[in-house]
Amino acid sequence: MNNIETFKYDNRIVRAFAIATALWALVGTAAGLLAACQLFWPALNLDTPFTTFGRIRPLHTNAVIFAFVGNGMFMGIYYSLQRLCKARMYSDALSWFNFWGWNAIIVAAAVTLPLGLSTSKEYAELEWPIDMAIAVVWVAFTVNLLGTILKRREKHMYVAIWFYIATAVTVAMLHIFNSLAIPASLFKSYSVYAGVQDALVQWWYGHNAVAFFLTTPYLGLMYYFLPKAANRPVFSYRLSIIHFWALIFVYIWAGPHHLLYTALPNWAQSLGMAFSVMLIAPSWGGMLNGLLTLRGAWDKVRQEPMLKFMVVAVTAYGMATLEGPTLAVKSVNALSHYTDWTIAHVHTGALGWNGFLTFSLLYWLFPRLWNTKLWSVKLANYHFWVGLLGMMFYVVPMYTSGVTQGLMWKEFTEDGFLRYPNFLETVVRLVPMYQLRAIGGSLYVLGIVLMMINLYKTAQSGQFIGDQEAQAPALDLARKESPKLGHRWLEGVPVTFTVLSLIAVVIGGLVEIVPLYLVKENVPTIASVKPYTPLEVLGRDLYIREGCVGCHSQMIRPFRSETERYGEYSKVGEYIYDHPFLWGSKRTGPDLHRVGGKYPDAWHYNHMEDPRSTSPGSIMPAYPWLLSQKLDTSVLRPRMGALRRTGVPYTDEQIATAQASLEAQSKQVVANLAVGMITNAPADREIVALIAYLQRLGTDIKQAPTNPPVAMK
Repeated sequence: MNNIETFKYDNRIVRAFAIATALWALVGTAAGLLAACQLFWPALNLDTPFTTFGRIRPLHTNAVIFAFVGNGMFMGIYYSLQRLCKARMYSDALSWFNFWGWNAIIVAAAVTLPLGLSTSKEYAELEWPIDMAIAVVWVAFTVNLLGTILKRREKHMYVAIWFYIATAVTVAMLHIFNSLAIPASLFKSYSVYAGVQDALVQWWYGHNAVAFFLTTPYLGLMYYFLPKAANRPVFSYRLSIIHFWALIFVYIWAGPHHLLYTALPNWAQSLGMAFSVMLIAPSWGGMLNGLLTLRGAWDKVRQEPMLKFMVVAVTAYGMATLEGPTLAVKSVNALSHYTDWTIAHVHTGALGWNGFLTFSLLYWLFPRLWNTKLWSVKLANYHFWVGLLGMMFYVVPMYTSGVTQGLMWKEFTEDGFLRYPNFLETVVRLVPMYQLRAIGGSLYVLGIVLMMINLYKTAQSGQFIGDQEAQAPALDLARKESPKLGHRWLEGVPVTFTVLSLIAVVIGGLVEIVPLYLVKENVPTIASVKPYTPLEVLGRDLYIREGCVGCHSQMIRPFRSETERYGEYSKVGEYIYDHPFLWGSKRTGPDLHRVGGKYPDAWHYNHMEDPRSTSPGSIMPAYPWLLSQKLDTSVLRPRMGALRRTGVPYTDEQIATAQASLEAQSKQVVANLAVGMITNAPADREIVALIAYLQRLGTDIKQAPTNPPVAMK
């Protein structure tokens, strides 16, 4: 008979993450509301470098994903893991290092992203020193997680722990490999990957950041908190086994569906599409396992706000994981990609699955941490209905907007001409839907405010329990058991379980990514494509700094509607010197891959100073500081040196004479501006470099436009 041991759960770390979760929920969604309003009210960009849409959007996504959801994930894991293992966390010091380190990283992101210090890689915009800090903090969390599992007092690991393990090892792998870069300075680096290779690695990371940061840990939390709140066992243990192993194996292959019809090789696109469609089965297996756990408990759902939030969260997960594979089908993706349809899809998951499940956890945890009852069930119900209404007002207009965009971009007249050759015609049509979205966002933020009031009052009415005493029999690992192998056996050997989980997720990454590095023919070169000039290098860096990739793509797909509008479709060999790639994932403005030479230099100058002077009705922010800020040329040689280390063939002579080359090209741009009646433009301003870069785009492969120039957004 095992001896009964007395120990204490650490609730202080859970409280810290819970408070941070609530605060970042408000900050992240408020930043998103600001970005949403900027798309129909350009004045909200405030004509300052730090508050434009291009800089606020990555701030919003990082705040929601890593601050709000990240803290919520740690909150739920630190609470549930201790109780599932019947053990205090392995190290209190590592727990607090995890908390302060993670939130310091978030603060660093909140400072650097508005400053324009960005890699431009979606969901991975933070520069290399912060990336290194993320890796260190994540390793500390993983050690704490695995250490707690190893000292557990329960022989078998419950299903939630399986998902926690998969999250820990996979996020580490994804983050490290996607963030590999060559530093040029303290806050500037260049991806070691170029063009199509960078695109594939980024979306291997980007899609699986959704899979293993926003999905697997939250599935673990669902498997713990939903049965607890409903006071019901999980519907099916066998289904949970299938759900887990199928999900982590299949999910890792799905990244290329973000790159359908691009320059990515067709075999990689087909793999991504096929595995994306297969994802429906394990994803819906998890959803059904969650909802069927509530069988016989629907009266409790009507009474408990926490369960209402949980039901909507699991349902949103099911809807998003059905829609995702649908959008990965090529015929559907041809319409949806680069449109607001994708934005609606992402927010179904973020607002519904992650947001509502996190709210559910907060409502469940606060009364238990403070040993009291929820201050106001009625207020929690108000939050539920306000938040649900806000979500509907957000996603329904965006679905409408996305389908409208896709159809307008592709529509031809009976005579075979584009019906809407002016991209701005589409933008203007969408403004009312952007306004409706802002109403939805406002309601969602209001719901968070109601929640924060409720949680604060709940904490005030109770007494916090910092160290919660518990008892459990000691685990005798030396005790002999049946030698039968199977999943029950595997749940008792966490090291083996972790290794097998890692193998399951590594296979897909190796099969998709390695061929692009080992088989040279998979990335063909084009003789006419040359590296960027020194001035163009700095101009491209300004394009990245201002977040232009958030609204403009640089990838013309092989559709008649796109080649008629923009020019020759994009080739893989055109991007071999692009560190990082800038293909984009959303067209709020037109594609720019063939914009070089389409407009005179003076047009670009005026467009950046006041977009509405060249494109009446445009929703693009103005960038007047580009006309006044001096171009920092002291960074030129270190940046060209860093690019050379990534593989760009700059010679010693080219780097040594970079300043002279830059000055000569700057003078040419100024001369071109004078032709356009702009005679007061100094050659040493940032706008000159940006114009040089824009005028370079697409000129390595010359193709006469099939349509006359039209106004940009």
